[in-house]
Amino acid sequence: MSDPHILLAGESLALGMPRQDMLPEYHKWENDLGTVIGYGNQWAQAWEVRAAGYERQRANERYQQFEVVRLKDKAAVGMTVLQVNTYVRTAEFVIVLAPEERGKGHAAEATRLTLDWAFHVAHLRMVWLKVLEPNRAGIAAYEKAGFREVGHLRQSGYWLGKPVDEILMDALPEDFPGPSAVTAALGG
Repeated sequence: MSDPHILLAGESLALGMPRQDMLPEYHKWENDLGTVIGYGNQWAQAWEVRAAGYERQRANERYQQFEVVRLKDKAAVGMTVLQVNTYVRTAEFVIVLAPEERGKGHAAEATRLTLDWAFHVAHLRMVWLKVLEPNRAGIAAYEKAGFREVGHLRQSGYWLGKPVDEILMDALPEDFPGPSAVTAALGG
C-alpha cells in the first residue's frame, strides 16, 4: 500500500487524499453491518458497484473525499466526504469509520478537521448532515465538532427495522469550535 498523502493534521488524526489501493478497505468499512444500519441502508453495496463508482467520484469536484489517517502510525481509520453544492457554497457531510476504530473519539476529531477544511480552505457557507435519531454517539460527536440540530425529518429513516426520525444538523463558520488546524499549519 502507498503511504498516505496528508493534507491537514490535527491532534491525533489527519485528513489525507483517498488512495485507490485502499478501496477494498473502504468497501469493507462501508459494508460493515454497523455502517449499513447507521446509514439507514437495507443492503450492502457490491464490490463491482463501488469500484466502478470510485473513478467517477474522484473526477467529480463536487464530491470531495478525505481519508482519515491516525497520525501515530499513518493507518487509515475512516473517510469523510463533502458533497458540495457549488451554486450556494454548501455541502452535505458524510463519515465512515473502520469498525474497530469506533468509540475512540475519532468521529468528533475527523468531523472537526473536515469542517475546518470546509470553512477555512473551501470557503463553504454551511455544512449539513442527516443522522438517524437513535445514533446518539454520532449526534454527540457531531455536536462536539460544531454541528447543531436544526430539524427532524419525521419517520424518514429505519433503525433495526423500525421507522425513526432523521435529525438534520448544520454548522456555520461561526459554529466552528476551533482551534483551526488550517490556521496552525499556516503559522497563524
